[in-house]
Amino acid sequence: GCSLADSCAVEEFQQFIDEHPDYTVVSYINTSAAIKALSDIIVTSANAAKIIASLPEDEKIIFVPDKNLGDYVNKQTGKNMLLWNGACHVHQQFSIERILELKQQYPDALLLTHPECPANLREISDHVGSTSSMLKFSKNSDKKQFIVATEAGILHQMKKENPDKKFIPAPPKDSANTCNECVFMRMNTLEKIYLCLKNETPEIFVDEETQLKAVRPIKKMLEISSKYGL
Repeated sequence: GCSLADSCAVEEFQQFIDEHPDYTVVSYINTSAAIKALSDIIVTSANAAKIIASLPEDEKIIFVPDKNLGDYVNKQTGKNMLLWNGACHVHQQFSIERILELKQQYPDALLLTHPECPANLREISDHVGSTSSMLKFSKNSDKKQFIVATEAGILHQMKKENPDKKFIPAPPKDSANTCNECVFMRMNTLEKIYLCLKNETPEIFVDEETQLKAVRPIKKMLEISSKYGL
């Protein structure tokens, strides 16, 4: 499961596309194969703004499914993309109030925020970027403390690459929790991975038509990335 992918049902999205026939459909990588098959271009959080900026100025664009990432890209590029009303439950649930309290507790800490977070959180951040961007920023920064507003799993790699620095997970709205974790990602365990490799199950089948259609927008992304050196 994935709250972001699940926020975009195929039938509803097909109807939405039909209502906007002259729009280019740009989909975030966190979508189902069926949604990718309805798309013209796929983007990641790392290349979304650059891919969108490379498109003709007057091109009409639908962006799916993340409204927060879409809003971020609109502001970065000056575009006015039509946004699907989807969101990641992890990035949607950060508490600005609790984060501001953390900033008081750690006044020297920089706030790193993923673009899937709402605009009011991005606006008070010191750096907004993809997970790879956050890793690079924290590694190159002279600062020693960081509040990290994205899925808490990234903290392991941050600490591994920067053992002399302190990384604090941004807290969610639920006061009983100190960090925000993706319940769907946590469904994958070492035991399940071991059994999957050992037994080669479960096996997932995607029909050939969907496969072929879903690959095309991914190839388009790679083509644009190669052309502009992204």
